[in-house]
Amino acid sequence: MNNTRNICLPEELCRAAEQKFAGRFSSVDELMTNLLEELLRDDASKMDERELEIIEQRLRGLGYV
Repeated sequence: MNNTRNICLPEELCRAAEQKFAGRFSSVDELMTNLLEELLRDDASKMDERELEIIEQRLRGLGYV
C-alpha cells in the first residue's frame, strides 16, 4: 500500500483502542486498516445475512415473529 490518507480521530478513542488492542495490532493505523478491510470483504455481508436469518429463526421459535 503506497498511498495513504490521514484521518482525524478523537485522542481518547485512539488511546483506548491502543490499550485494548495492543496485543493484536502495533498501531491504531494497523487496527483501522484491518477493520476497514474486514468490513469491505464480501464475506462480511454474507455473514451478516446468515446471522440475520439465525436471529429471525430464534425469534420465530420464541413466538416474537
